[in-house]
Parts: sequence; C-alpha cells; structure tokens
Amino acid sequence: MTAAIAPADSDLIKSWRDDWLKYSRDVLRVKLDRDQEKILHSIQVNPRTVIRSGHARGKDFVCAAAAMCFVNLLCPSKVILTGPTDRQVVNILIAECKEMWNAANEHIRRLTNGQYQGLGGAFGAHKLLPDPNSPNWFLLGFKASDTSPTSWTGYHSPNILVIATEASGLPQETFDSIEGLLQGNSRMVMALNPTQMQGEAYKAFKSPLYTKFILNCMESPNVLAKKIVIPGQVDWDWINNLIQKPGWVTRIDESEMDPKEGDFQWPTGIGWEYGCYQPSDLFRTKVLGMYPKEGADQLIPLAWVEASNERWRAWRESGSVLNGDPLKLGVDVAGMGRDAEVFCHRYDILVLKFEAFAKSDHMGTAGKVKAILDTHAGSTSYIDTIGEGAGVNSRLVEQKANSISVKFSEGAGEHKDLTGERQFANMRAYCWWAVRDALDPKLDGQLALPPIDELTQDLTAPTWKHNSAGKILIQPKDEIKVALGRSPDHGDALTMTYYPEKIKRRMGSPGNLGRG
Repeated sequence: MTAAIAPADSDLIKSWRDDWLKYSRDVLRVKLDRDQEKILHSIQVNPRTVIRSGHARGKDFVCAAAAMCFVNLLCPSKVILTGPTDRQVVNILIAECKEMWNAANEHIRRLTNGQYQGLGGAFGAHKLLPDPNSPNWFLLGFKASDTSPTSWTGYHSPNILVIATEASGLPQETFDSIEGLLQGNSRMVMALNPTQMQGEAYKAFKSPLYTKFILNCMESPNVLAKKIVIPGQVDWDWINNLIQKPGWVTRIDESEMDPKEGDFQWPTGIGWEYGCYQPSDLFRTKVLGMYPKEGADQLIPLAWVEASNERWRAWRESGSVLNGDPLKLGVDVAGMGRDAEVFCHRYDILVLKFEAFAKSDHMGTAGKVKAILDTHAGSTSYIDTIGEGAGVNSRLVEQKANSISVKFSEGAGEHKDLTGERQFANMRAYCWWAVRDALDPKLDGQLALPPIDELTQDLTAPTWKHNSAGKILIQPKDEIKVALGRSPDHGDALTMTYYPEKIKRRMGSPGNLGRG
C-alpha cells in the first residue's frame, strides 16, 4: 500500500488503485490534459501502450505519472525506466518522478499537519525505494546500453512496468530483453518523437497489441486557448513563430489541402484571415507528431540528424574537453541578398558550434577567419571560392594562412564514398555524401552535431539521384533555396569541411570525443 495513508484508509487506497487519475490528482498533485488522461488510463488497463508526440507536448510527464502510480499503488512492484541516453532517462523521466514525489510529500505533510511525512522511502539519483526494507519494490532508471541483455532477467516481478522513452533510438536487443520480463501483471510503454520509420517502436504503431496515441502540439490546451493553461507545455506563440520562419511550412491553396498529410489552417495575422499550410518533415515530427514523408531519394534522414544531436548533447553534458583534433573551419561567405555569414567549427567527428556574423567586406571576413586559425594549431579554413568567397580566400593565402579553395562545381575524379562503391558527378555531391556517410548508422557514423533547427532543415532538405553515367548528383542548390525559403548556409558551411581530403573513418563513440 502507499506509505502516505494509514491502514484504516483501505477504501481510499482501493479507490486510487481503481483510478490512477484520482491518485495522480489527489496525491501526486499533477495536472494532465485530456489526451494525457487517456494515456494514463490506458497504461493502467492495457498491457501495451505506444505514444508518439510533438515537442514539449508532455509525453514524458504522463509517463512519469504512470510510473509513480504503479510503484506506489502496487506492492511488490518494479518500474524500469530506460532510453538511449542518460539525459532522456535521468534528467527528464527520473527528474519528473522525483518532482512528483517531492510535491506529494509536501502536500501530505501540509494536509495532515505533519502526522504523515509523505510517501515514505528514499529517492536517490536513479532509484526510488518506497520501502527500504523491501528491496524488490522499486523504481529504477538507466540508459539501455548500460545494462547487458542478460542483466534484464534480474528484474522479474509479479507487477512490472517498463517505460522506454525515445524508443525509436533503442536497439532490437533491448526490446528482446524487455519481452522476457512481460509476464504476470505487466505493462509496456513506448514514448517517442516520430523521426525513424523502422525498428520496434515504428512497428508498434502497426501492431494490434498496442493501444496507440498521438500527441499533436496544435491540440495542446495552451495552443487552443492561446494562453498558458498547463505550464511547461508547448504554447501558441512557439508554433506561430515556426510558421513565420522560412522552411517550416509552405503556403498552399485551400483546394490543395489534405488533412491526412498534416495540411492545416492557421491565422495569417491579417484580420480574421486564415491561411492553408503544408508542413515540412521537421514540422510534421516536432509539431504534429507525424512521421516524416521521407522518400528513397532523400539524402539524409531526419532520424540520423536527431541521433547526431543526442551525441552532441552527451558530449557537452559529460564535461569533456576537445581531444586535440585540428579545427576544420567551414566558412559560408555572405552573398547577394544575405546579411550574415556562417562559420562551422568541426573537430573530426565533433562539430563544436556554428557562428553567424553580420555581413562584412572581404577584408573583415578574412580577418575574422585568420584570428580563429591563429588560435588553433594545425587548423584549416574551407571557403567556397566560386562567388563571394574568392576574395576572402585570396587574402588568407596572402597572409600564409592554411586556407583551402572549395570549388563544388569541379569534378570529383576518383573520390568515392566510404563503401568504395559510389562515385560522384562533382565535388558538391561528394562533400554532401561525405556528411551522409558520417551520419549513417550502418557505417558506424558518429558525427555529433549541435541541435540547430536551420542545420537540421538544411541537411534533410536535399534529394539525390544518379546521372546518365551512374554517378551521384545532389539536388541543385537553387531548388533547395526555394524549398527552404532561404539559402542552406549551415549545411554548406558543414559540407565544405569535407573538401577535398580523403575522408578518414573514425571508430568510436561521443564519449571518446573529449578524452585526452
């Protein structure tokens, strides 16, 4: 039984066990929207539940509430929280659980004038023990890769709940291990942002075994009310700002609307007028909770970029330092109609950062590049010299700086991809494909990229095809600019850093990036 209530209150305890929504309100003091309430009830009564969600829609919050209901109302019980990274499990799921635990304790102490201290037990960094004298009754969170497949067998219990957050990023062997636990009164929950159209989490949405939910940001109470109803959830202003930014949506005629594809109407800001919009893949996944419309000709899938963002976050949160790799500085010089230039700082498989500078004359840009190169031993700048960058590179060469003239239109010669099978029509195709190889999980791609929306859009926008000679061509930049509504500056700055040296494949993980 829950430690918050005396044995004489067994009727109240039974009412909570019968209705987790009541327990979440009465004890955990959480406020759920209607969609979250349906999810919590599903986890209570259904063996398997899968949730895909847009950004900041509360999927992890409702999963944490379910975890706290299960572990506090069923004894003995075990709750396992897992995911691809410590950030997702400890910093988000466990943190939400601990906040609910603290809020419940404070409420119970206040309600009973200190007669009861709260839920009881102890909450550590990764684990809740409702009763320290009952070692088989706990809530535990850990990164999936920290536990070997054979270790999962030690978590059997008459009552068990397993919650996998960001489930798209978990390997099949993790799900195989979890399946061995799902006996007796068991529950399995998957929560994910829909970026990857393969794997166990993707198949769950097609399986009759799972009760399925989609958390659409546009249906959040905060968005519908145009004010904050539930603190912490996505709000109207965030979505409205995305719609105004280039590359997120495309204005279409009402006759072209197809709601099944995510097309929607939104205020234009002109009186009571509404416009019709078609979402980009990034808008589909981050806002609508829909899978991307990736085709076979898409150069870089969104899921690969999202995985690289997690590697970058893991490196930053580890407190590691750079390990001595030379800086490759990609410089996208501002051209006609642009008021900013973009610098990409890449150290082997780590892109430390991007910088945007106000447009300046060639000498000013060359000065900024030279100052960066002078502070990084062995560094090299890569500048597109077909256009505005020619003068910048010439000045750097005059100053004896290590600067490489990038000519994307040149032939790629005998340069091939990492598999040694593909050839390219020009250096632009070679460099873009080199970024693809550095992200491809099948090639052990370990490139770590900062989570920048413009970069994500730039990398996921291009398509590719073979020319008549069987060599790879990348979609023309003019077409990409039309699709994005702007120039792909971040993507260009990154791809320049892969020119024209032979790509060296580096094995390892982000955890090794900062050692040394």
